[in-house]
Amino acid sequence: MKNYVIGLDYGSDSVRAVLIDTENGQELASDVCHYKRWANKEYCNASINQFRQHPLDHIEGLESTIKAVVAAGNVAPSQIKSICIDTTGSSPIPVTEDGTPLALTKGFEHNPNAMMVLWKDHTAINEANEINELAVTWGGEDFTKYEGGIYSSEWFWAKILHVAREDEAVKNATHTWMEHCDLMTYLLIDDKDLKSFKRSRCAAGHKAMWHEDWNGLPPVEFLEKLDPYLATLRGKLYDETYTSDLVAGTLNQEWATKLGLTTDTIIAVGTFDAHSGAVGAKIDENTLVRVMGTSTCDILVSDKDIVGSKTVKGICGQVDGSVIPGYIGLEAGQSAFGDVLAWFKDTLSWPLDNLVYTSTLLSDEQKTQLKAEVESNFIKTLTQQAEAIPLSESIPTALDWVNGRRTPDANQELKSAISNISLGTKAPHLFKALINSICFGSKKIVDRFEEEGVRIDSVIGIGGVARKSPFIMQTLANVLNKPIKVAASDQAPALGAAIYAAVAAGIYPNVIEASKKMGSDFESEYFPESDKIEAYQELMDSYSDLAQFIESITK
Repeated sequence: MKNYVIGLDYGSDSVRAVLIDTENGQELASDVCHYKRWANKEYCNASINQFRQHPLDHIEGLESTIKAVVAAGNVAPSQIKSICIDTTGSSPIPVTEDGTPLALTKGFEHNPNAMMVLWKDHTAINEANEINELAVTWGGEDFTKYEGGIYSSEWFWAKILHVAREDEAVKNATHTWMEHCDLMTYLLIDDKDLKSFKRSRCAAGHKAMWHEDWNGLPPVEFLEKLDPYLATLRGKLYDETYTSDLVAGTLNQEWATKLGLTTDTIIAVGTFDAHSGAVGAKIDENTLVRVMGTSTCDILVSDKDIVGSKTVKGICGQVDGSVIPGYIGLEAGQSAFGDVLAWFKDTLSWPLDNLVYTSTLLSDEQKTQLKAEVESNFIKTLTQQAEAIPLSESIPTALDWVNGRRTPDANQELKSAISNISLGTKAPHLFKALINSICFGSKKIVDRFEEEGVRIDSVIGIGGVARKSPFIMQTLANVLNKPIKVAASDQAPALGAAIYAAVAAGIYPNVIEASKKMGSDFESEYFPESDKIEAYQELMDSYSDLAQFIESITK
């Protein structure tokens, strides 16, 4: 009898489930659910970088996608052995004493501070700055050292501190906080003891300053210097953390009935999407996996004997077992990648949205048809014209910091800039400059790893950008001066989650063996074009000069 597992992947805009054959990684069924409240921009304010999501979007998406793949897969429920969930992060949620998201309780149904604080929310810049200052001045251990030495406003403690200071009602009503991947896992399991619940090693190590060197989370003595609330909260969190090849529990009766599964279904410990995506793409030592979507996460694994106690400056953490148990997982990334191009598209679309699509000269049917045609051709036409611009032509220089800088050296106060604009600069020139910028930002990350002694022999791209834009991928290969393979799977993070699930269910002995059997094949490979390397290096130098200037004038 065959065995099957489900990987559930929560992205920024939607959740997707895949039903996977554990024998060969074949996808039997997949389904996607877009968050309806998020699509309406509820609880968000982009002008202050506030991005919140209602947990009902996630709960409804979980039910609809898993039910869909169970029905479409047409296999016996008893053959579906395990589920593993990955999410974005750090995306903490306030919960009550029984683990109920605060937004599902009376009085907090529409309070943005009671929602999940999405990874891209940067409202906690001041709190992150406080953490960084205290870490190097308080006279004890620097608890940021395994997280690149700089704590980010995108991460756990900074976000919680910001919400607690801003909203007394939320602070008082909250028993504890959970990362998104932990909450969704907890929702499904039968054992509802929050204190013994197995929290994600990946989430805790990369975002909450958890480390074996100081026996867990930062101590009360450190946290109380930030705020007494954090010191009290620490006692309601956790001491131990667990890798995602382990069992968190079994499916409870309520959700087994909802999903059409059995209570024998194992639920694995949760994880983050980029880390499971790297597993889905068959990550190996000295291989950089770039998860390329609205932002990027850059994942590496290294043998403990190679990294040892050395800390890599300015990245998003190095954590034992966060990707593959037994190896050190290293994470970096860009706060905006696809979002840079989405911003440009939205900016160029302003005349269409406000003048053309509102015109009384067009019928409603004509407006609908025109909008569909523009949407279909917008990026494609820009790409074609940008690609045709020779590198010898004057091309503006842009920075990719439209949502701050994640790595190297996190600084969410930084903003983007564009220079070298002339009367000859057209939209395709700007588009090419923005594509260059996201590739140059990638190069800065690769350079930092290599400067710190972490070898990168090969690069793998996964995600929508990697699969859909040959122009970006070829530009990236030229800028990095390294070949790049593209994973064939549309759902590499969900596939990686399924791989963890297979190990948790005992179908494979470890993640490496499971990944070899179940991981994605590669559909294409891009090689550096030798005649363009020098030109891109000159453009990269302009990027570095502009970056240095903007950083020098940023308050």
